[in-house]
This record gives sequence, structure tokens and C-alpha cells, in this order.
Amino acid sequence: MLRLWVRSEFRRAKVLCASAVSVRCNGACSNASATEWVRPSGAATGLKAFNSLTKQKEPLILAREGVATWYSCGPTVYDHAHLGHACSYVRFDILQRILTRLFGITVIHAMVITDVDDKIIKRSWEENVSPNVLASIYEDEFKRDMLSLKVIPPAVYLRVTENVHHIVAFIDGIIRNGHAYATKEGDVYFDIQSIGGRYGKFVGAVDPQGEPGSTTKRDSRDFALWKRSKPQEPFWESPWGRGRPGWHIECSTIASSVFGSQLDIHSGGIDLAFPHHENEIAQSEAYHHQCGQWANYFLHSGHLHLKGSEEKMSKSLKNYVSIKDFLQSYSANEFRMFCLLSRYRSAIDYSHNSMVEARIALATISTFMQEAKAYMKGQLQCTPVQEAALWDRLADTKSSVLKALADDFDTPRAVSAVMNLVHHGNCQLQPVSTCEGVARSPAVFGAMVSYITEILDVFGVDLLHTKGDVGTGSGRLEGVVEQLTHFRSEVRAFALARQDAPTSGPPHKAALYPERGPLLRSCDTLRKDLAPLGVLIKDRGLTSTWELTEGSERPG
Repeated sequence: MLRLWVRSEFRRAKVLCASAVSVRCNGACSNASATEWVRPSGAATGLKAFNSLTKQKEPLILAREGVATWYSCGPTVYDHAHLGHACSYVRFDILQRILTRLFGITVIHAMVITDVDDKIIKRSWEENVSPNVLASIYEDEFKRDMLSLKVIPPAVYLRVTENVHHIVAFIDGIIRNGHAYATKEGDVYFDIQSIGGRYGKFVGAVDPQGEPGSTTKRDSRDFALWKRSKPQEPFWESPWGRGRPGWHIECSTIASSVFGSQLDIHSGGIDLAFPHHENEIAQSEAYHHQCGQWANYFLHSGHLHLKGSEEKMSKSLKNYVSIKDFLQSYSANEFRMFCLLSRYRSAIDYSHNSMVEARIALATISTFMQEAKAYMKGQLQCTPVQEAALWDRLADTKSSVLKALADDFDTPRAVSAVMNLVHHGNCQLQPVSTCEGVARSPAVFGAMVSYITEILDVFGVDLLHTKGDVGTGSGRLEGVVEQLTHFRSEVRAFALARQDAPTSGPPHKAALYPERGPLLRSCDTLRKDLAPLGVLIKDRGLTSTWELTEGSERPG
């Protein structure tokens, strides 16, 4: 339902955008001059995305209607993944979910796993294990971490070690096109001067210093495509002798092996813009020599900082929190909300307070949805609801969320619109002890609950499942809590029953049975004891409602 509404709203926008595209360049594979970005021809989506190639928002235009080809740099698997990695992967997972589940665009996502690298080799020596074994251990851990954070796996993972033959052929193609050279020592370097002014699309992100390497390099900026073999290092045969791939060449080769000479979207952390993505572009456009623009959009996520530190979270700085350790204190839903509350391309501060903010936002939404459901069931009696105003507010929220997400995936603005809807819903749910004869409006709250559930699902947030729920265990837990709450309500109603009022004397409120007081106190104790365990029971007169929370017992 949500997607059908979105499509109808965006049909007009796409028509307008398509007419504008038609007057532009007929394709990105024309010979663009220097570092100028060429707006691609293709299918307009009605969305805008901040393109690091132009440093501004651009209309998102795809080569094939309804399909986005997407390549991302995966992990170098030599150590535990940390929250800095998680932040980037979760943010881009949210973007891909928005494209797929809200705008109906199929995302074909490929990711490389760097399983041979200087850091892997060094760590394997320290651990006295083979590089292959070390990389396999941390690759498996990375994938488990991503699943625990509810990140949708790419369509395909590709390991560097399984694609070396493709890499050798790719390097050979660059040499034949006149953009790389081999040294007598057996190294191969990319020739920066051979591409003239086309190098430097991301210069400005950091200083464009060259890589350390052989003194036989023609230019200090030239970078390694192939590294000659050294003692005790893994190697592969090549026309230039035994060796292994350089860092940047793996992504160009593997992305090209999946998507060919044209890529819609390339993503990664902002720290990868230069030199990694800069060198990827140079290699790819040198190989696909008839294509002037290899990747049309580069999306970069901002760094994750520890609160009070200007340094990004990284393994080399030893200032990181592992994903496994993080999930001992917080849930995947809470981390996802933490990411949603900032723009994906903005730097973000991590602290206990920022996580509490995310937890409170989720709890506010969850509590409203439980209250709304209780009202729909007749368990919550309220003053008359301004139904027309809520229908209008719901329509405004849908429009605001759609506009925000179409504008460079502005999740903070979208979440703010949802929270505003929750606020207005809560203002209408004013409990009263009795409301006989008052008109009720359950349908509008049903519509609000359905929409909020759908939009949270777009973001990858599932309030029905808390940390620790696996498979059908969640359903069994809910059944147990329902039966427990029902039994407690019956006991509590018995304890609250009042004695018959006396027939003579002044009128007064009938008293409770004093011998039933311990039952009432036990009911209160049970309610209080269950709250830290994530079961929140609310008493409403003689009935009670319940909800499963994110588990407030976790340490901060």
C-alpha cells in the first residue's frame, strides 16, 4: 500500500525530471573533459542524491529504469569489525532499503572482501597462522556482525584471492591502453601523467600525497597495481613475475567483472574518497578507454567519532568499540535509530547519551503504538478524538516523509515527521475512567499504527522483535506475556472488588476487602519486577495492557 502511494506521487516528478534530462548529454560514456561530471542519460527516479563527484545534490538517474547497480568497498578482514564500520554499513543499508522498499528500485549490490593485504599478512605473522585462515575467521565474524545489525547482505560477496586472474588481466589491459608500466623489479604502477587533467576528482578530501614505493616510479603520485613477491608472502604468477595485487586495483576489477564499464552508484566511507576511490576511477576509466565516466554517483558516509574526540573511530588509533561488545549494551534497533537521527554523509558522535536519545525515540514510538492498539481494542477509554485532524496529520506526515527521503535520503527530517505524528496521536489519547456513550475513532489510529510500522520497516527497524528474539521464540514469548497479564488482571480485579455498601448511615465509597491487600501488592510487585526485563505492564482500571520494550536493564 505504501509503495503504491509513493509511485503515484512520484510519477509526475519523474516525468518532469525526464524532460530535463533529455536536454542533457546523451550518455556518461562520452569523452568528458578533465574532471567534469556528466549527467547520465537514463531513467529519472525523482530523487536527489549528494554526489561527491560534484559536491552537491544531483538528480538520481539510473541507466536502467527501476534498477540501481551499486558497488561498495567491503572490509579488510584482519581484525574485529567496529562501530565505525557498522555505522557506514548500516547507513548505506538504510539508503538501499529506502530505494527498494519505498521507491520500488531493485538494488543490485556487490561487495568486495579484501582477504589479502599488508595488514592481513602482518597480523598472520603475529598470530602464527596462515593469511588465508586469519582472513577466513574475520570474514565470517564480519558477516555475523552484519546479520546481527540487520544489514541486508549484498547480492554477492567477492573475495580478492578468488579474482586474482581477473585482476592480472585488468592490469594487462591498462598497460596495453598506455596507462601503466612495469618496472624491472616486477612491480606495476599506474601512470598518472598519462591521463592528464582527469586525475583529481576527489582532491581536497586529503592532501594528494603519493604512495611509498620504488624509486623507479615516473611520478610520485603513481600507485601500485601489482606488487612483486617478498619472502614469506602469498603470491600469484603474472606476466611481470610472482606477486600480488595492489590495494586499489581489486575494486576496479571486481566492480567491472560484475557491472561492466558503467556503474550507477559507488559507496564507502569519506576516508576512502582519496586516494582509494580517486585511484579506482583512474584505473577503471583507463581500462574502459571508451567510457569517459565509469561511476555516475559516489556516496560517502561521514566518520563516527567518540564523543569529545575529533579523531574517527579506527583500529589503528585503538579507540574503537567492537560490534560484539556494543550489542551487549544496546540493540540493533537502537543503533539503527542512532544512525537515522543524523544525515548519512555527516560525521556523527557516539556516546552513551546519544544512544539514550535513540532508545527514548524508539520507546516513545513503541509506547504510542501500544496505547493506540489498546484504544482500538477498547482497553483504553479516552475523551472524544478529533478524528478529522488526525487523518489530515497522517496525510501530511506521509507527504513530509516522502519529500525528505527523496531529498538525499534525509532520515532525520523523516524521523522528525514521524515523531510529530506520534506526538499528535498521544495528545488525542487522553485516558478517562469512564466514557459511556462517547463516540470512538479506532480506524484512524489503526491507519497511524500501520503507516508507522511500514515506514519503520523501510528503515529496517522492527519493534515487534527485541534483542535476543530468534525465529518463533518471539511469538512464544508474546503468548506467555499475554497469558501472564491476563491472569494478573483477574487476580487484580478480585483484589480491587469492593464490599457491599451499608444500607444505613451517611453515603460513602465502599471499602476494599482488607484480606485481599497482599494480592494487590503482589500484582504491583510483579509489574515492577518485569519492567527491567523488557515487559511493561500498564494498569487501566480493572484491565491491563502490556508491551515488550528494548530491555531497559542493559548497562549504559
